[in-house]
Amino acid sequence: MSRRVAVVTGANKGIGFAIVKNLCGHPFNGDVILASRDESRGLAAVKALNGLGFKPIYHQLDIDDNESINTLKQYLMDNYQGLDVLVNNAAIAYKTDSTAPVEEQADNTLKTNFFSTRNVCQKLFPILRSHARVVNVSSSAGMLRNVRDESLRKRFSDPNLTDKQLLDLVNEYLNDVHSGQHVRKGWPNSTYSASKISLSALTFIQQRELDADPTREDIVVNAVHPGYVDTDMTSHKGRLTIEAGADAPSYLALLPHNCNEPKGAMVWTDRQIVDWTSA
Repeated sequence: MSRRVAVVTGANKGIGFAIVKNLCGHPFNGDVILASRDESRGLAAVKALNGLGFKPIYHQLDIDDNESINTLKQYLMDNYQGLDVLVNNAAIAYKTDSTAPVEEQADNTLKTNFFSTRNVCQKLFPILRSHARVVNVSSSAGMLRNVRDESLRKRFSDPNLTDKQLLDLVNEYLNDVHSGQHVRKGWPNSTYSASKISLSALTFIQQRELDADPTREDIVVNAVHPGYVDTDMTSHKGRLTIEAGADAPSYLALLPHNCNEPKGAMVWTDRQIVDWTSA
């Protein structure tokens, strides 16, 4: 059997860096790939981990670049013939004092945090092996309560929501932003929140689709709120260390075979399952 392999995206710093460290330090019994958009920063992160006694492998990955995703997929197939752990950590967030137009913020944030993450999954899910684990790093901002309109919440929380219907919702949000109607219609005012709500909803769809796959067994996908962490993304206002923020994502990446839960769930920073629709 081919050697097992894990991929952590956006891992040259912050929570992603700490997740790679955790996976390397755990008896994962496989290779851990630290993936980042910027090669020099990624190699520097690998060097830092080497200095701590850990041996991750570096591979460049810009999730906004289709060719970059295809190159990683080919590398995984050539060297491992599959994939066992995927942690979708790469994301962007505008600062609260950003002067960029909200339309620009919405387009760019949804592109990376939702559309590009979804594209990574669409390309890499076919090579997931049985017992694979997928972790979508979401946020408390990605909870359904952040959608103020009840009819929108009902559409997002539909247990039979399809990928196409979710895409329709995301595009409806973007159209409403561009027409200046998103706040009046009950969407989140935060583009980051809208992106993470969409990613969380995608997680539940992905689990249902994988459960229906007769060719592979026990593939588990979960979303996770890592907590308010001291990172560049939070302008270092977070209360938690990156090690604390990496705990729940790492736990989900290392779930044992044939676990019943968490599975297709939203998991909080304390490893507890929460009700995405009402918590």
